[in-house]
Amino acid sequence: MKIALVDDDAACLSEMEKLCHAFAVREQRAVETVRFLSAEAFLAAPPESGFSLVFLDIYMDGLSGVEAARLLREVDSRCLIVFLTSSAEHMPEAFACHAFEYVTKPFTPERIEDVLRDAFRLTPDDASYIEIGTGRRSVRVLLEQIVSVSTDGHYLDIGLTDGRTLRPRMTMAEFLDDTGRDARFLIVNKGVALNAEYISDFENNCCILENGARFPIRLRDKLQIEQAVLDYHFDSLRRQYHQKGDPS
Repeated sequence: MKIALVDDDAACLSEMEKLCHAFAVREQRAVETVRFLSAEAFLAAPPESGFSLVFLDIYMDGLSGVEAARLLREVDSRCLIVFLTSSAEHMPEAFACHAFEYVTKPFTPERIEDVLRDAFRLTPDDASYIEIGTGRRSVRVLLEQIVSVSTDGHYLDIGLTDGRTLRPRMTMAEFLDDTGRDARFLIVNKGVALNAEYISDFENNCCILENGARFPIRLRDKLQIEQAVLDYHFDSLRRQYHQKGDPS
């Protein structure tokens, strides 16, 4: 797990770094920590940094931790945010940013260990993602967050599970290549790929997604598309059984 530590107090950063690495040794976990003395420095980190967890102080010079969290959520909905603060007064604002935890200072080593343990339980070890360029920056997006992809001229409209739409300048072939030709993305019509995880039904020659969106499918390939969705879900169930140790 790659962890960002953001605090304008160097002593607190050193303490947090020590606690994270002590936990990693004791629990036999792989942990990498990166220190930032300001929210601005953290937000300026390159997208490929790929943080799974950030410990974020609220009271800092410049941008506050809550302001930084709001900006982070514009480009990353998956990173777990843990606020560190000497006061509980900002708790409502913090959880409005979908915070994972809210830790008041001074904290105990046991408190940080509990947070780290819970974070590891929630963070997939092999989550696949791609980098999508939007404007002047790139956004890291997990494949499981992508619901639909449709071509619009030289751009793609990429619909996400949180309702946002990203619009990078790229081709469908480039998108599919970047995903490693992931099996969950099915071409259902010219210039349209859907994530099979979110296809809930077929009706009137359309794919119906869980969010209610409808996409027309190629009539000549209707049966093959329907079978591909069934095959994908069957394979997913089989993988789940194997992961649980079911011999069948």
